[in-house]
Amino acid sequence: MKKFKAMALTCMDPRFQPLVYKYLKKRNLTGKYSSFTIAGGAIGVTHNKFKKWHTAFIENLATSIRIHKINKLITINHKDCGAAKIAEPDQAISNETKIHISAFKKLKKILTKKFPKLKMEFKLMSLNRKIESLNLMFFLSVI
Repeated sequence: MKKFKAMALTCMDPRFQPLVYKYLKKRNLTGKYSSFTIAGGAIGVTHNKFKKWHTAFIENLATSIRIHKINKLITINHKDCGAAKIAEPDQAISNETKIHISAFKKLKKILTKKFPKLKMEFKLMSLNRKIESLNLMFFLSVI
């Protein structure tokens, strides 16, 4: 089996899909990554509101590591996220970015234990295509 580069964890929002594809294409990853698309991306696989989805993601990631030989997870959430509004309705209005960072931190903690060799990237995209790379160490003191 051919070794692929990464898995992309992204949100199912139709407004977002073409932007993710173009971003990964610019990184020369077309045809070189597996994908897991679910409401909220990292929020959907970490927040208690969506607890039933967590195991499906972990098992899917383990399968991609085994079959596709990936060594990186690229998580791309986006602003104006409906899942963030479901998960934390009060906070989504005042500080949606905090919800995303919390999900990224939870995901990193879980995956570091389960897959210690897995590299991880966390991105937050706005619908105008601007991408923020989030250094979670920076946000530890902020949140």
